[in-house]
Amino acid sequence: MAQERAIRTRKSIVVAAAEVFAEVGYEAATVAQILLRAKVTKGALYFHFASKEELAQAVLADQITGMPPVPPRTLMLQRGLDEAFLLAYLLQQGDPLVRAGVRLAVEPGSPADGLDRSVPMREWVDHNVETLAAAERNGELMPHVDIDTAASMFVGAFTGVQMLSKMLTNHADLVERVAQLQQHLMSSMAVPTVFVQLDMAPDRGRRVYQETTGLNRIADDGEGAVRAVG
Repeated sequence: MAQERAIRTRKSIVVAAAEVFAEVGYEAATVAQILLRAKVTKGALYFHFASKEELAQAVLADQITGMPPVPPRTLMLQRGLDEAFLLAYLLQQGDPLVRAGVRLAVEPGSPADGLDRSVPMREWVDHNVETLAAAERNGELMPHVDIDTAASMFVGAFTGVQMLSKMLTNHADLVERVAQLQQHLMSSMAVPTVFVQLDMAPDRGRRVYQETTGLNRIADDGEGAVRAVG
């Protein structure tokens, strides 16, 4: 019971910190603001996190693990696409963990703040390498595709598209821009018989989100469903 309470407290602190970081950025955020948002004592916060820097690092690290897991797919490329569309949808909808993770990663910071902003980028590249390697084993990729290069390209292109959308429309057109990006990339990477099967519609992220939350709700209700693992 005490362990479960500690886990809940830690999660509430991370979410509260994410909300504050997403709203005002790392430099302007204060521990007092986070405490007020989390409704916990200073002792409870420092039990889990030694500093604001450590708390921000946890938010950065949660960018992948904090997302709802995408259910298994027959095509590994579809699974990778679904993760990208889900991330875009959550960012557009204002999910605090996603927004804060992205803002902390791309927002210029002082070297003195000590944050390793490369953490989520490296994790996404490594995750994409695994996904693309599985797609290659499944016969989904064109022979010329270099997996390491493609994995980095996906992360760089998505980062650039979301920053452009943020500057131009405050993410109002993000899912459309991500759909255009994925269609362009997949046309040069996926074998034709796979490409025609891929769902890259702009509303894909919303549908995947509804699917993941529905599956998780069934699992939480104890009705015997297996929680999908992305």
